[in-house]
Amino acid sequence: MNGSRPKPCHIMISEIVIVHHPVSVCVPANHKVTLQVRAEGTGILSYQWFSGDGNEVSGGTKADLTVRTQKSQLYVCRVNDHAGNYVFSDWAKVKVVDIDKSGLPVNWQGELHIAINPKPQTVQQGTKFTLRCVAFGIPAPHYQWYRNGQALLENTSDTLQMEHATAEHAGSYLCSISNVLEERWSEPVQVDIVQTKQLPPAAPTAADKVALLIGNLNYSNHPALMAPIMDVHELANLLQQLGFRVVSLLDLTREEMLAATDKFIELLDRGVYGLFYYAGHGYEHAGRNYLVAVDAPQPYRTENCVCVQRIMLSMQRRQTALSVILLDTCRKWYNQTCTPSAIMPLEPSGNTVYGYATCEDAEAFEVQDGGKSTGIFTKYLNKHILQTEKVTHVLEKVSEDLGRDPLVTGKQAVEIKHTLKEPRSLADQVQTTGHTKELHLRDACWRQANELPRKKRLMFLCGVEVEVSFSAMFSNVLVAFATVKTEGPRAQDCAISLSSKPAMEDLFSKPGRSDEMDTLLFDKSDNPDCYLRLCSLQKLKESMVIRVDLHYTHTQSKLRQTESQEMDIGMPLVASCKLYKRIRADKKQEGASAQSMGNMSSSNALLHQSPAGSGRPFTRKAVCAIKTAKTRSNNEPEENDENELQDFTRPH
Repeated sequence: MNGSRPKPCHIMISEIVIVHHPVSVCVPANHKVTLQVRAEGTGILSYQWFSGDGNEVSGGTKADLTVRTQKSQLYVCRVNDHAGNYVFSDWAKVKVVDIDKSGLPVNWQGELHIAINPKPQTVQQGTKFTLRCVAFGIPAPHYQWYRNGQALLENTSDTLQMEHATAEHAGSYLCSISNVLEERWSEPVQVDIVQTKQLPPAAPTAADKVALLIGNLNYSNHPALMAPIMDVHELANLLQQLGFRVVSLLDLTREEMLAATDKFIELLDRGVYGLFYYAGHGYEHAGRNYLVAVDAPQPYRTENCVCVQRIMLSMQRRQTALSVILLDTCRKWYNQTCTPSAIMPLEPSGNTVYGYATCEDAEAFEVQDGGKSTGIFTKYLNKHILQTEKVTHVLEKVSEDLGRDPLVTGKQAVEIKHTLKEPRSLADQVQTTGHTKELHLRDACWRQANELPRKKRLMFLCGVEVEVSFSAMFSNVLVAFATVKTEGPRAQDCAISLSSKPAMEDLFSKPGRSDEMDTLLFDKSDNPDCYLRLCSLQKLKESMVIRVDLHYTHTQSKLRQTESQEMDIGMPLVASCKLYKRIRADKKQEGASAQSMGNMSSSNALLHQSPAGSGRPFTRKAVCAIKTAKTRSNNEPEENDENELQDFTRPH
């Protein structure tokens, strides 16, 4: 080739016939693609692949060429026989589209997948408008645009552009994406053509969306809760549908809560939507809201808890386009002389929203609803959160529904505080223009907290093959599944057991609570033979090893035998973030370090009983077993000296 571009049209007369040419493809960046050519001829045929610049592809001397895509590139293959005859294949284009591929199936095999759907537009008459639809596919997809059901025969690329919009260009547009294997259709979108005075303001967009969800339920020294399991899990799924990067965590100590919020704040930036949600025990004092960590002592002080207003302050300092804090927790005052809260957001940023499950000096409740536990506030929040309305309007609907709930009439009422200057919605589109570098950095950091170990197949000496796979229930709760795939001739009645090193306590194995966790597990599983739930991964300080024990009966000796194998899965999910390494800048300001969460003693047994029966509300207020009269010189109580001690299963 001597560095010159090969010319397929310049073919010597030969008996070589290419019966299968390589096909063009459209794939995401860093995807492995195999191009194939098949030829028939006399004797043994040899192959040499070339790139679009005319250079030989290193190692490309076989009929199949596998490349790891980095940028769009052309490829062609020359086929030679022993007599010196040769023929070129057709050109094949490997088109690489470097866009967000989070919606692409993990085991994508090349089927058509629409990565970008066209967006509805309102366009001023006489101006230009553009619609774009991008799809991945092997073979590469073809595009055909339609307006009001009629094919626009000249518009057959992924981008439709009209230079001068007129009234006839208004209508419903959609795009057909097809190859020789299948056909898909984009979502239909409306294009409205208006006069200058009719042009509405541009819809708000986000540079990115990030959410941190924390649910505390297994308290060392306070009543256990039930609902945060399902509340956090369901809300995380809904926020992902809205395009949020979600980290969901259960049962955090104070130090872990502070470390998690630090990491969350690092993901925020100018133009980003940030959402923080908490379900668990909490209270209010002197206009500030405090979240009770699972290791908070009895009685606790403010330095044993996490201040919500500090979190909001940190969010605003990152110049977010929207900062939302949703609290499904009690707001009982330390005492009845506390002044009403006065939220003081940073100025002039605005666009902050607080959604409280209940009003000041009141409790929040959780109930049994259709066999599952749920916080009443989060129950209605999840009902409305996917709506495209302004976020405060969504919370108003939550408030209206909760106000009609007979279980909490006169006991719980939603409170909304905000400085929203724009009609921003949690469903607003993400517009990454000008934020590409920051987006990639956030994506890498977010993926670190959500990375699962790879599925693996283990072959045992007896001939049995076991597959071990993994699923994330939360960002700090991993589930390992083991399934017998093939039974060897020497084994029967196989059973599997799983264990981990270091051992991780299953905090959700108690009756009732385990049932709810299992509903999350088995809705999506393939009925595994065994599973192991690994909780509190934020405490992991070394690589985790999964031990797989295979128990079977030997077909000849009829003796019961056991074989074992181990697999190192590293630091999965949030363990890789090393939340335990948080360093406090000022120990005096932060207060004493929180206690480590230990095993629950028998003296706490009465605090951990299940909530009242179906339909009865259960308070999320942390009740103090000890009352004291101590006060501090700055008039801030050292302890929670709530005036009334109440039965925690149902407030009076």
